Amino acid sequence: MVAIPSRPTIEQSISAYGEARSTVKGAPLSQEEVRKIHAFWQACNYLAVGMIYLRDNPLLKAPLKPEQIKNRLLGHWGSSPGLSFIYTHCNRLIKKYDLNMIYLAGPGHGAPGVLAPIYLEGTYSEVFPDKSEDAEGLLSFFKQFSFPGGIGSHCTPETPGSVHEGGELGYSLSHAYGTVFDNPDLISVVVVGDGESETGPLATAWHSNKFINPTRDGAVLPILHLNGYKINNPTILSRVSHEEIEDLFRGYGYKPYFVEGNDVETMHQAMAATLEQCVQEIRSIQQQARSSDVAIRPRFPMIVLRTPKGWTGPAEVDGHKVEGFWRSHQVPLSGMHKNPEHLQQLEAWMRSYKPEELFDETGKLLPELRDMAPTGDRRMSANPHANGGVLRRSLKMPNFRHYGTDIGSPGQLEAENTKPLGVFLRDIMKMNPTNFRVFGPDETTSNKLNAVYEVSKKFWIADYLPEDQDGGELSPDGRVMEMLSEHTLEGWLEGYLLTGRHGFFSTYEAFVHVIDSMFNQHAKWLEICNHLPWREAIASLNLLITSTVWRQDHNGFTHQDPGFLDLVVNKSPSVTRIYLPPDVNSLLSVADHCLRSTNYINVIVCDKQLHFQYLDMESAIILTTARK
Repeated sequence: MVAIPSRPTIEQSISAYGEARSTVKGAPLSQEEVRKIHAFWQACNYLAVGMIYLRDNPLLKAPLKPEQIKNRLLGHWGSSPGLSFIYTHCNRLIKKYDLNMIYLAGPGHGAPGVLAPIYLEGTYSEVFPDKSEDAEGLLSFFKQFSFPGGIGSHCTPETPGSVHEGGELGYSLSHAYGTVFDNPDLISVVVVGDGESETGPLATAWHSNKFINPTRDGAVLPILHLNGYKINNPTILSRVSHEEIEDLFRGYGYKPYFVEGNDVETMHQAMAATLEQCVQEIRSIQQQARSSDVAIRPRFPMIVLRTPKGWTGPAEVDGHKVEGFWRSHQVPLSGMHKNPEHLQQLEAWMRSYKPEELFDETGKLLPELRDMAPTGDRRMSANPHANGGVLRRSLKMPNFRHYGTDIGSPGQLEAENTKPLGVFLRDIMKMNPTNFRVFGPDETTSNKLNAVYEVSKKFWIADYLPEDQDGGELSPDGRVMEMLSEHTLEGWLEGYLLTGRHGFFSTYEAFVHVIDSMFNQHAKWLEICNHLPWREAIASLNLLITSTVWRQDHNGFTHQDPGFLDLVVNKSPSVTRIYLPPDVNSLLSVADHCLRSTNYINVIVCDKQLHFQYLDMESAIILTTARK
């Protein structure tokens, strides 16, 4: 029998929770600042618990009764305290430095930890007046959560300040990077859940830092939140050593900072010091790049935050560990209608946040605590970048008719359908140098769109070799975004569109299935936005599918799969459109229409190979614009 060498326990290797351990030392907060920041966070936690449990007695003015508890308990507590902890500390820096910042919550079902500070800083009541800042409005705010006709447990479109729902894990990081392209003053703070970090799309998206040009783009500050558990399993990154995590993110090209612990006062100090260090580094990187106008790939900071799952919640329930364990993931206490001990435990939990010291008699947050949040559109929940239609400007468009083909007699001339489209896109890019990008997985040339390189190269800020100059298609100023990850490209494009810009994505028909789920989620987002009058329309997501089943040439059976359209037609026609242009002129007419449209996903299927041409321009326009 082979002896297994003894190893340190996980507690010994990463240290048990306790006083904060952090890369950045120091205590930048006064005791009064710690008190106020902690009180604001306590108010967030109180609201998060109230959303999950209460349908009456929102301020606990009297002892809790079973009939004041929701009949069906839905929601997720575990990630919420960490999300509101980060949000609260971001608010401090926004106020201190007048930052332009938005917040993306990656952990699944983390809405209570984001909705709470949004309500406390006043934005929620402004958007939804019936959720007023008093006891009546607070009760309405609680009752709507995870309730039919109310709101879900993700940061859905109904959540002010959200550009990322999190309903399907894996896309938060790519969304965040898409928001900062051509957004030089924006900092997007994205919280990546440690369960989410196990997904393929998220793992690939860490490479997005290699596509940021600090002279013209904003910055993403990723915060990997290690709370240790998924639904009922440990997470991988929470069970490897500190050194291994540090090596991992240094290998990805980041400068990782750690904040770990659960002691409240020291964690507030450590988080404040670390966030401030990261913001100062981001500003320094940008200032140096912009003053020299030299774009080199920087090593941007990121944070690894380790706190207990369900932080500040019940330590145990019925003799089972809850705080710091997977049992805190969803609803830590249940059965209050039949179990008086659970009801008492819930009340003790909620009263531990001392709501009488947080809210006045009417139910409004105390002014000294409200003052901890930014005001106006500096609030992350009211930042116009998180309602991108407010910032959207229509593209400057050339006349597509000038790019058409003179077909002569129908069915006599052969041409590559997508090549003139490339020339059209080239001129759109030339006319819109700061709000239009082309995306594709290393296939822009293959899809015959390479005319775009005449005005903008492929973005590349990593190392160069001498032979890279042969062709000259790489540039740190490029606006053609190529990476062999459809997931990441789709996430970038969605983030770009959601913050008010325009884009065009091309890929092969067989491989567009990689983004099936992402297409679904974006379609659902648009469908909800159509019913929210305060959500301004964003540019449509335009997707060109080439290399169709009928013309595979050397690729063969592996590249034959027209099934993506089956997925599209299953979605509401209020947010999806399918176009099948047969030739050059109809493709140009379709592309012009799609690039002018808003709040759709436009799927264009058109093969890139030589095909007979049938429609002159006027006939193509009549065909493609016909309505029943």
